[in-house]
Amino acid sequence: MLPLRTAWPNAYLSAMRPEDILALTPSGVCCKRGGFHIDPTRPVEKALITHGHSDHARAGHGAVLATQETLDVMRLRYGENFAGTAQAVRYGEALTLGGARVSFHPAGHVLGSAQIRVECGDLRVVASGDYKDRPDPTCAPLEVVPCDVFITEATFGLPVFRHHDAEGEIGKLLHSVALFPERAHLVGAYSLGKAQRVIAMLRAAGYDRTIYLHGAVEAITRYYQSRGIDLGELALVRGAKKGELAGTITICPPSAMSDLWSRRFPDPVLAFASGWMRVRARARQRGVTLPLVISDHADWDGLTATIDATGASEVWVTHGQEDALVHWCTSKGLKARPLDIAGYGDEEEADGGAEA
Repeated sequence: MLPLRTAWPNAYLSAMRPEDILALTPSGVCCKRGGFHIDPTRPVEKALITHGHSDHARAGHGAVLATQETLDVMRLRYGENFAGTAQAVRYGEALTLGGARVSFHPAGHVLGSAQIRVECGDLRVVASGDYKDRPDPTCAPLEVVPCDVFITEATFGLPVFRHHDAEGEIGKLLHSVALFPERAHLVGAYSLGKAQRVIAMLRAAGYDRTIYLHGAVEAITRYYQSRGIDLGELALVRGAKKGELAGTITICPPSAMSDLWSRRFPDPVLAFASGWMRVRARARQRGVTLPLVISDHADWDGLTATIDATGASEVWVTHGQEDALVHWCTSKGLKARPLDIAGYGDEEEADGGAEA
């Protein structure tokens, strides 16, 4: 049991355990005292959603609470009737749901992404969703939220994964474009978050030419622009002649690079922006000739630094390399456990084949 820092108003609350606030169910993490789930993996009565990636944000819930941006992304992906009701929650806004107090805080993952803090009595649990601690011009930066129990992702939860120099990776891409002006460069990037971050980083590096988009990337990219994020001049590939695409950069879903769609480009250089490009075998498997180690998830150093900064004495680890991070936590004197929730993972684009 966590040490008590203040006097509790009644004996029951003083004996409260983290499992009394959040528990693992077949639908995912559930707060029975508040009557809600966080990022449930199947339809539930009330869902609090951390961000719009499809492995966390699913359609069919009775009610959804999320940031405005996450709700908007869900509408773009699933249609107006993606849930029975939808309620927008501002960063830092406190809500009372049943016997729990809830607030949303920036996660630095993608536009609108949030960590969710749940409090009962003096016990504070934070569910991170996906997060990163690196600068990103397209979303609010990660906020460290002090807590007693931290539920962390572990997508890149091995010491081999370190993603320190995203700007250098963009430099590699621009060097290749200059070196091969007769070839097109296709950059595989997930349509929510990564695609827009790569574009913004290209602009920050001084690239001011038109950047082309696969149709599956367009809607969310235009939405980012509607939220005031400057991405420069963009155009759809559809309608462009093959010769016009020489020397250009096109952003597309990763799966499109191996599709017939890619044959419209002159001798394309295949790049892929992902933390998984740290693993050379992954790049070879996808036929990627220009791997770009750019991730929207925290790397090993980011995970361990964030855990330490929260001040949590207990850590629950989910969706990723759970065992290594659990071992690191216990070696630091923290109580830790894996959650083993099926259904979360690195988002593979379902919309990446045919151009929409």
